[in-house]
Amino acid sequence: MKETKRLILLPLTYDQLGKYLRCDNSLEEELNLNHAERIIGAELKEALEKTIIPMVADKSKDYLYYTLWTAISKKENKMVGDLCLYGEPNEKGEIEIGYGVYEEFRNQGYMTEMVLGMIEWAKAQPKIKAITASTDKDNLASFRVLKKNGFVKSGESEELFHWFLAIR
Repeated sequence: MKETKRLILLPLTYDQLGKYLRCDNSLEEELNLNHAERIIGAELKEALEKTIIPMVADKSKDYLYYTLWTAISKKENKMVGDLCLYGEPNEKGEIEIGYGVYEEFRNQGYMTEMVLGMIEWAKAQPKIKAITASTDKDNLASFRVLKKNGFVKSGESEELFHWFLAIR
């Protein structure tokens, strides 16, 4: 768990991921949260079913690097968005992050704060030397989040911009 000024970033356990995926408010009830309107997009649903949940179930892996971290607003006592890592640090000490905020909480600075919280968490992990991210080329909001947190554009593919932040 990692706290920021307005948020609690909570890494979900295997059982909690199942509740998250069901979208039936059972996770919110377990965590004593107010219900939030959240919709799981097809891409996240597939990632949960095919990658995230199986990786978290693998006891040989450090689940913190594979699970979904939910962001909880302290003031609203609601889940406002999610962040995930795409595995443990590679041979260069890099991790990749992905993130999203629920519709009703957009344009309130939550994504910037979520990414900052994950940067602070990563700085406390000795194996992590850098954080990377990729964004769709038309996702201006995501560019702003990364730039505000010190990321620099490190390359691009046909559809994506790639970003980099050295933390050591």
